[in-house]
Amino acid sequence: MNDGVYVGNAGKNAALDREWLLGHFKDVGDPRHSEAVEIKWGVHPRGDERSQWVKGEERTALLVLISGHFRVELPDRSVLLEQQGDYVVWGRGVDHSWFADEESVVLTVRWPSVPGYAVTASPAGTACATEARQ
Repeated sequence: MNDGVYVGNAGKNAALDREWLLGHFKDVGDPRHSEAVEIKWGVHPRGDERSQWVKGEERTALLVLISGHFRVELPDRSVLLEQQGDYVVWGRGVDHSWFADEESVVLTVRWPSVPGYAVTASPAGTACATEARQ
């Protein structure tokens, strides 16, 4: 019975859908389906890094450090999140990448949740915003 409520565990549920907990990609009728926002529970081992920079981002993002030390790379600076609750927000059109200086857990919120959107590798070795989710 679907009563419009979903109870889960971020660590366990994130493993089911590339760390994403909520967004347009969840089934319609699932309380976690949203076209307004996406939420990700990211668990990153020390040294984990984004394989390529994201270029042409169409959404706004908020990344909050839960534990560890996590670095977000932006075009003109590197932001180090060191204390629980440290966060960074970037808007549309801001290229970015990231690196886990130590084992880290981060919560990412992006909006809007854009169907058919993903970050895929381009021939030039940069990431381009084009399809599903990542």
